Amino acid sequence: MKIGIIGPGALGCLFASRLFLAAATAEQHEILLIDHNASRADKLNRSGIIYETKDSSQQLNIPVSNCPEDIGTLDVLFSCVKSYNIEESLRFASPLIGPTTLLIFLQNGIGHLNYSRSPLSGIPVFATSSEGATLLAPGHVKHAGHGQTYLGFYDSETPHQKNDLKQVLSLLQKGHITSSISSDIRSRIWAKLFINVGINALTAIHNRSNGFLLTSPDILTQLKQLVLEATRVAEAMGITINEDPVRATISVCENTAGNISSMLQDVRAGRPTEIEAINGAITLLGRKHGISTPHNDAIVTRIRSIEEQYQ
Repeated sequence: MKIGIIGPGALGCLFASRLFLAAATAEQHEILLIDHNASRADKLNRSGIIYETKDSSQQLNIPVSNCPEDIGTLDVLFSCVKSYNIEESLRFASPLIGPTTLLIFLQNGIGHLNYSRSPLSGIPVFATSSEGATLLAPGHVKHAGHGQTYLGFYDSETPHQKNDLKQVLSLLQKGHITSSISSDIRSRIWAKLFINVGINALTAIHNRSNGFLLTSPDILTQLKQLVLEATRVAEAMGITINEDPVRATISVCENTAGNISSMLQDVRAGRPTEIEAINGAITLLGRKHGISTPHNDAIVTRIRSIEEQYQ
């Protein structure tokens, strides 16, 4: 299979690295990174992608391209850009996407679910991952912790599409990305949304790692309030909830105490955050369904004010 990953951020470099290592002994697979930034793509081609874990560091010569028209149609394209860049990235990547290309969305939040019926050709697939990744420098990713990745079709799939996704799953598993196919990917995405709602903005506001949120009774109460509001919105929408969202969020804080959330990484780097696709999505859906979300409303306002300071 010919597999591309668009977006050389933390998650994009992590998945590219693990897929590249998995494909190293399988000649039938080709892995490449796609970057809209020509100068950065050139630098990454010269320096390679550095994949770091707690115990080791590897330099991987993963091909990086900013010329989609030179690549041709892909079998699979992982979309690892920020939620607010999806539309622009899809236009940029359009030469890569054919009628049978699996277009796998790996964003935070739920804004990307609007692409369940892709505006381009291709077959939309949605994924959620709790793999921990920190971008230390352009092309230098630290694998901060292992998690679980779920993939699934939003609507019904054909046998051929299902078989293609199974091949992707097999390669991910070979690359030591613990993953499985979900028959209800929407509930899986919402399960991660609850966790992001409770953790990401609070870590960005306090400029601290995940575990810090459990050290203050006041912050822990705020975390619970944010998640409970999101839960009430999900219930109003008929979303299947398979485990206690508050308990799951606290468990993630405990298990990833030293991790730096993606939103805190964005704030520290002076980048726009995905607040609109996470807590902002809860406020919008809350209004739509008549659910009060004062705590999420307030947290969105706080993050917007932080963003204004460096824009």
